[in-house]
Amino acid sequence: MTNPQIQLSWEDPATGERREPTLSPPIAFGREFVRLPAELQGQRVARMLLNSNEVSRYHALINYEQNQLVVIDQGSINGVFVNGQRQNRSFLAHGDTLQIGPYMMTVMFGVNATSQATRPPSMIQFNPKTNIPDPSLSPAPPITSKFPPPAFQAENVMLQALHATGLPVDECDYLAVGAGLGSFIWVDLLRISGVRADKIVALGLEAEPYARYKRLCLNSQIPLHERLRSNSDSCPDNIWGWPSYAWREAGRDLTQGKVNSAFKYLWQVFAEPTFAETYTPRAGNVFDSIDREVKRIGWNQIYRYGRVRAIRKTDDGRYCVAYSRSPGNYAFIVSRYLHLATGYPAIQFLPDLQAYRAKYQDFKSVVNAYEAHDHVYQQLEQQGGTVLIRGRGIVASRIIQRIYEARKHNPQITVLHLMRSPKPQGNKFEKAQRQVKNHYEFQPFNWPKACWGGELRVMLEKATPDERQRLLADWGGTTTAERQDWQQMIEQGLSEGWYQISFGEVTGVERHTQNRTITHIQEKGLGEMKLAADFIIDATGLDAKVEANPLLEDIVKHYNLPLNHLGRLVVANNFELPEMRNGKGQMYAGGAITLGGPYAAVDSFLGLQYSALVAVDGLAASRAPGLHRLNIINSFTQWIKWVFNQSP
Repeated sequence: MTNPQIQLSWEDPATGERREPTLSPPIAFGREFVRLPAELQGQRVARMLLNSNEVSRYHALINYEQNQLVVIDQGSINGVFVNGQRQNRSFLAHGDTLQIGPYMMTVMFGVNATSQATRPPSMIQFNPKTNIPDPSLSPAPPITSKFPPPAFQAENVMLQALHATGLPVDECDYLAVGAGLGSFIWVDLLRISGVRADKIVALGLEAEPYARYKRLCLNSQIPLHERLRSNSDSCPDNIWGWPSYAWREAGRDLTQGKVNSAFKYLWQVFAEPTFAETYTPRAGNVFDSIDREVKRIGWNQIYRYGRVRAIRKTDDGRYCVAYSRSPGNYAFIVSRYLHLATGYPAIQFLPDLQAYRAKYQDFKSVVNAYEAHDHVYQQLEQQGGTVLIRGRGIVASRIIQRIYEARKHNPQITVLHLMRSPKPQGNKFEKAQRQVKNHYEFQPFNWPKACWGGELRVMLEKATPDERQRLLADWGGTTTAERQDWQQMIEQGLSEGWYQISFGEVTGVERHTQNRTITHIQEKGLGEMKLAADFIIDATGLDAKVEANPLLEDIVKHYNLPLNHLGRLVVANNFELPEMRNGKGQMYAGGAITLGGPYAAVDSFLGLQYSALVAVDGLAASRAPGLHRLNIINSFTQWIKWVFNQSP
């Protein structure tokens, strides 16, 4: 007889993506598959592998005893927590929270495996004209019957076949696909390393390399005067990191007579994080600094508008990119060295909210934090109202701060913050553990700082793929910045009653007769509850899996490329795609599409710089034309040119 099924629901500690398997007990949990029992008392055991060093080889077992579900600790080092309390043996009820290492699971009974709750979050594509997420768009295959031509079905495209099409065929030595921040930083390093601007092409949709990033910042309520979650010396305009943003801002304030603020920034850099909050740069200052570097390196000469449709190896050891310059206007570029940095192609939209928008065609009341949604705050300031927030990371904290500012204009604004489960304790790695307060997990940046250039970076680089999966699970998780002013906002909201936290699983969202949204949740101990709100804001994040990007999916399928455990591209330690090597031709990647590989903070400014640095080192080792490896002399010379704003 098969035991009744249960559903376990949790967020992946490394990416924040939902995992919702439906299983029949007994269920064994551990980090080594061979240590988990395959059978217990004649019953087949569902073996759940949890890749984390905080999880023991055989950590826990869930089983039925006398028709009651029980979890049993199997002598683990870090224990089993049920609803925040450590337990050696505990009965489980519907809605209980089970924590094993960094994995925080919600236990649900009687769940239909094909229900909406078990479907993965919907993916929303960016509008090709505005680059803003648009739920009406669905991904289409990059190859159509007309373009690219049939020659692109071959593994190696013949150059003769390209010219036979009669379409323009251009050539360059270095090609950057994406033309965003990842491409810009790679191109910047090429220019600093001696490559001429006329040897490089950056192919993308917007001339400003930070255009999409800036739009996402503004949509998620980070205006230009506010600070990014980035470090002082993570300077996308300056590979040396000196002078850092803190020094630059301090210098500007000193010239304006603002002595106290100038020394405050310098004190932060010196004393962070023990005696002072971590310094972070203003968004506007970052964009201004990139504008300066754009002009210095000749980016406008390098950038070319184009929507990339497909990438193929050529028969002469290079790569061919098929792209459209405008509707019906197609062309090819052939290059020896290619860099992929396509960023985040889609946002994750919770399935119940996507279903609501599809049913009611209501794109005003239910929004994503990364969409333009200023109308929400304008109406709140004029009329007041209630906002329901889903998600609890850094984006959710920015939304709450924006609502806090709106309450200064109209105090009749309340916030309902819906979380799936409580957060009793933070992720732990060796002797370090993150702080948790009011169910928020705090950390200055999205990864521990040693992931950028310290021992954790070296540890991940040397690790095997399985070890990397465990390390990223231990270091990752949904966190928000450790800022005292923001924590005081939350404390004030809780004490005054305008900010409330609820826990539960959403069973559906509908529209009330008064045009308000009604969210049905199953809350532990209280049964079904209804949360009424004027607006719902989804702050659950972005998606960079290969399947969300038609271009990447086409390359992976065409060349049978491996993917890592997070569904991203497998790269070497120098961020090369080894399977795409084509004679002397080399292809590299950078940014979020490489998460799960040798570097954790791949989508940060410093992470993009690091991946570009090791990639250019790989090119220098291959004696790529016009490129000179940086040493102490030419690096200092280039820094002097940067200081005086001279072309490389």
